[in-house]
Amino acid sequence: MIGIANGEDSYKLLKLLQQDSRPLREILADFDSAFPRSLRFPLCTSLYLILEDKIMLSTTERLVAFSILHQTYASHSLSANPFIRFLVNAACDDGAEKFERAFVVQLLESSSGIAKEFFNQSASDYVKGFDPLMHTFPALDQLQQQYFDGAHSESYNCLFKDTKVNNVMPDPDVPSGCDKNSPEFDLLPGTKPKLGSGDRDETIAGLLSNISLEGLGPQWIRPRPPRLPIQDGELVWLIPDNNHELLWDYGMCADTSRGAAVRDLIAKAAKGPLVPAQQEAHLLNGQKVMMELANDPKLVYHCGLTPMKLPDLVENNPLIAVEVLTKLINSPEITEYFTVLVTMEMSLHSMEVVNRLTQAVKLPSEFLRLYISNCITSCENIKDKYMQNRLVRLVCVFLQSLIRNNHIDVKEILIEVQAFCINFSRIREAAGLFRLLKTMEG
Repeated sequence: MIGIANGEDSYKLLKLLQQDSRPLREILADFDSAFPRSLRFPLCTSLYLILEDKIMLSTTERLVAFSILHQTYASHSLSANPFIRFLVNAACDDGAEKFERAFVVQLLESSSGIAKEFFNQSASDYVKGFDPLMHTFPALDQLQQQYFDGAHSESYNCLFKDTKVNNVMPDPDVPSGCDKNSPEFDLLPGTKPKLGSGDRDETIAGLLSNISLEGLGPQWIRPRPPRLPIQDGELVWLIPDNNHELLWDYGMCADTSRGAAVRDLIAKAAKGPLVPAQQEAHLLNGQKVMMELANDPKLVYHCGLTPMKLPDLVENNPLIAVEVLTKLINSPEITEYFTVLVTMEMSLHSMEVVNRLTQAVKLPSEFLRLYISNCITSCENIKDKYMQNRLVRLVCVFLQSLIRNNHIDVKEILIEVQAFCINFSRIREAAGLFRLLKTMEG
């Protein structure tokens, strides 16, 4: 906690302590407004450390400091005040002035509402009007039982804590119990000259900003522990055994020409429609290609088809697209291909591919619902009436095929498809699809 507060905050706090002629209530209000909540605990900790040395502050400054320690946490229960143990011990300190002990006792009692007018007086007025006969001092065990009940126990203290030297050390030239601010201090033989007001303020402000809970502890020098003796075989891993058996990768340099025909065919089919000669060659070699794909399931992953190339392959050669997608149905990447089919521009060829896929494999129902929604949206967005009517007929035929072959559950698309049929009821195929839906619904 070195450097708890900067120099400016320390001087502001010291000036508040020195205003002993103002009512305590006003000083406490100024403390709350001058310092943010995050800085109050560090400042109170500094006050606590300086209050432990009874000659650092004047008598009235100590009373103001005790008030700040108590009232900063007055909104909480008294047992939750982190300085409650220090306040209780100060109230029972036989070596302290009686007016100081009485002041702390009244601070503790003020939390219970007994002395609400206590803070309307100043620290100097309290010292002047103090009558020791009017005050009683409770025993330490009584106060501990009253205020420590429910308080947090002290945190674990290191065994080396008592060996540390306090940050603030008393002046050896000042006898114990002598107030350095009293006139008698100047008459002591061999004493140093009194500090000026400015020097004293600077010294205390420096302590407030640099004081620490750690103290000045000795450096504990520990010798490096010796190494344990090395056992036989302990460091064998540093010199590993290199007698390894070589494993030959028989797939290395293997003949990959059997996949070349498939890759070449996919590359040509994605660029444009195959000419009749190429189609015939494809049909003649179709069985061979299917056999190669059956013998090597991984061959389809090396055919060169990517999701980005799928729209071109669908539009140019839908039959080849169906063959490849059928083999990729169990691939982890099949979702990417389905996403491309759903988002690509709807056409006769894309519907043909989806229709053939439903007959060859089991397609996810979510994919089919999204594709049907895309078809309906595409029909509604076409401006050309001729193209719109043509596309609506194709979609209706496509949907009738899906429904009759039980490739999709009618209940999942009923509302959307019925609205589509009503919107295009002037078209015969749409009316037929609507009747089919009514029949399935009934």
